[in-house]
Amino acid sequence: MIPREVEGPLRRLLQGFPVVTVTGPRQSGKTTLAKAVFAGKPYLSLEDPDVRRLALDDTRAFLDRLSDGAVLDEVQRAPELFSYLQTRVDADGRMGLFVLTGSQHFGLMSKVTQSLAGRTAFLELLPFSLHELEQADVGPSGLDAMLFAGGYPALYDRRLSPREWFPAYVTAYVERDVRQLLKVQELETFQRFVRLCAGRSGQILNLSSLATDCGITHNTARAWISVLETSYILFQLRPHHANFSKRLVKSPKIYFYDTGLLCWLLGIQEAAQLATHPLRGNIFETFVVSELAKTRLNRGEPATFHFWRDSNGNEVDVIVDDGMKLMPIEIKSGQTLNRDFFAGLERWMNLAGDRAAVPTLIYGGADNHVHKGINVFAWKAIGKALHPVRATRH
Repeated sequence: MIPREVEGPLRRLLQGFPVVTVTGPRQSGKTTLAKAVFAGKPYLSLEDPDVRRLALDDTRAFLDRLSDGAVLDEVQRAPELFSYLQTRVDADGRMGLFVLTGSQHFGLMSKVTQSLAGRTAFLELLPFSLHELEQADVGPSGLDAMLFAGGYPALYDRRLSPREWFPAYVTAYVERDVRQLLKVQELETFQRFVRLCAGRSGQILNLSSLATDCGITHNTARAWISVLETSYILFQLRPHHANFSKRLVKSPKIYFYDTGLLCWLLGIQEAAQLATHPLRGNIFETFVVSELAKTRLNRGEPATFHFWRDSNGNEVDVIVDDGMKLMPIEIKSGQTLNRDFFAGLERWMNLAGDRAAVPTLIYGGADNHVHKGINVFAWKAIGKALHPVRATRH
């Protein structure tokens, strides 16, 4: 098992909460992590029809067999359990009784929060981060290989190729989730919709354009985007509200959680094709934003990022708002630095004034240094970008 960075926060939270709920994409490693942390406790998957029937038909008897707690996997399949769990953990009083896992975001979170408010902590587990892969000495040979493979554990635990694994993953999990959530009948149209979204990763979301290109209604496009978010396929990055006397873009940007899945949806057959692919910049930006999210989530912290863009097209890719300062992060896929890489950051710093924290550039090259007060990080050092030291000019 490749060690997961979030294991430390999970063990810590189990000391202070009777229940910890771990959410994330299917096949991101939630079950493996929960079994490792709760090695001495029973494991039950609510995906199993027999287990689910037992849990729902006689819930009290089901929980009586788990007097010392358990791992309950894919709990979104039996949300009726939550109220009974509340009564059980309140009566017991011990911490660290249950780990719940689920692969649906908004629906599961709202149901768990309603029934287990104050009794459960939440963690999100995404596919392997670059840092986790490198710590285990299984990291890819270069940037293009990393973008092409992504971070899903099966590609590293089983040594499968992306071309072998992703078709089965999409059929077995993504499409099944869609059927459960929306009862989508026109699966071929939905597949086309997902691929159109892939072509827009790292771009402003225009639902009207997306709906027109796919031949569906605006409301259907909105509902399908929501399903892809709920299933941890993509997420929306919201614009930051700071206007600095400028008119701002109000629409979000969309990003896929995993560039391996993104590359497969775009029809990329091998890593070498990325060198000249017209969407290479978008794929790299998707990778960086996802890695920034993993850095926060793996520490048990919320991944609340924004972007900034005004009506004239001036933009900063990521804004990190800590409540006091705003840290701008610019993302460039090129391996050779040039003056244009810094223009957006310099323009934004002049507008932000005292509100600005250390500006950061993450690029596709190999060197880490400081350029005129801007921290420059190579793609392999993404994790350091969120905790930079104060830059000094040189």
